Amino acid sequence: MKKIILIAMLAVVGITASNAQTTKKAKVAKIEGAGMVFENETIDYGTVAHNADGNRQFVFVNNGTKPLIITNTQGSCGCTVPTTPKEPIAPGAKGIIGVKYATDRVGAFTKTVTVTSNAEGQPTKVLTIKGTVLPDPVKS
Repeated sequence: MKKIILIAMLAVVGITASNAQTTKKAKVAKIEGAGMVFENETIDYGTVAHNADGNRQFVFVNNGTKPLIITNTQGSCGCTVPTTPKEPIAPGAKGIIGVKYATDRVGAFTKTVTVTSNAEGQPTKVLTIKGTVLPDPVKS
């Protein structure tokens, strides 16, 4: 009896694990002109150590029929520094907007990055980063 229950549980776990690994790509509607659809509009750093690596990436796709040109990215303060793709993003192509948060500032943070582009219907897009930077451990 124990063997049957064990085999049944292993089968359930195996099926669940195999189904969890299948990823479905979301259909992104094509638009006339340039488009910009982000995988995530918020990056949660979680809890990070003081002076940890503050680099993260916003990944997007041009879902339009024309090249996407990002003309400007602006952080909400000097502690948030975005990087902008220099070349136009072709229709259907992926692009990356990098952002570096200054993790030398201890405490919780929520900052924004404003993206200006030729995207149809959304010439500006606001992205968010958030998290908490821990203080250095007390040395005894």
